Amino acid sequence: MITASIVAYHTPINELSNLLECVIKSSIDKLYLIDNSSNDSLRDVGNLSSKIVYIHSANLGFGHGHNLAIKKAIEFGAQYHVVINPDIYWDGDVIESLATYLDNHQNCGLVMPKVLYPNGNIQYLCKLLPTPLNLFGRRFLPFKELQRKIDEHYELHFTGYNKEMEVPSLSGCFMFLRVDVLKKVGIFDERYFMYAEDLDLCRRIGEVSRTMFYPEVSVYHAYEKGSYKNKKLLKYHICSVIKYFNKWGWIFDKKRTQKNKECLVKLIN
Repeated sequence: MITASIVAYHTPINELSNLLECVIKSSIDKLYLIDNSSNDSLRDVGNLSSKIVYIHSANLGFGHGHNLAIKKAIEFGAQYHVVINPDIYWDGDVIESLATYLDNHQNCGLVMPKVLYPNGNIQYLCKLLPTPLNLFGRRFLPFKELQRKIDEHYELHFTGYNKEMEVPSLSGCFMFLRVDVLKKVGIFDERYFMYAEDLDLCRRIGEVSRTMFYPEVSVYHAYEKGSYKNKKLLKYHICSVIKYFNKWGWIFDKKRTQKNKECLVKLIN
């Protein structure tokens, strides 16, 4: 049993159409569309397929929205749950391939496929656990060449993104999750209104199971980098990053050091 969730916020229906078509054609049994908008203009989406469950919610954040769906998924008896951004779409049997992957790798709690821009270029979404320099420096460090080198290391560019690998931080744009692992570690931390909640959850999953990148299948992501364009989103981003480091440690974070070292040793050797 596979469930999935999308959190929308005044998302135009035409921007959801590609994803909804993919979901309806896939082996996903139930899609929870959580609408955080101030109105319910997306309600009719629930009529497109018996798979789609529309839920209108107060806007209490990205994580809160997906948590509503994950709780429903647990009640539904789902084995796997997929967290999907509204601007994702794919070709072929992506869901089926990732379900088979988890079927065959019982020690894996989260798997992410290769994520591409619509033009086919790779999105570098496999990352080490971040230091403050990684998350603040990429926005505010004036030395762009230095920042580029830091990013290339942090985002593991040297791997080529062409092999299966265990990665401590995977993007929340597409998270294929084992529900039994979520029952162990908990769901999204709702203290993060938006941003860093995926990093936090991935890190908690990584403490009890493997978090894997599987490039044999891919999805497309019309990545907007909203916080680079919108000051309100930038504020959310900064607040979430501060909450993350307050929770896990700023300079002194032994688990981060150990996890990143283990990751790099495996990938380099």
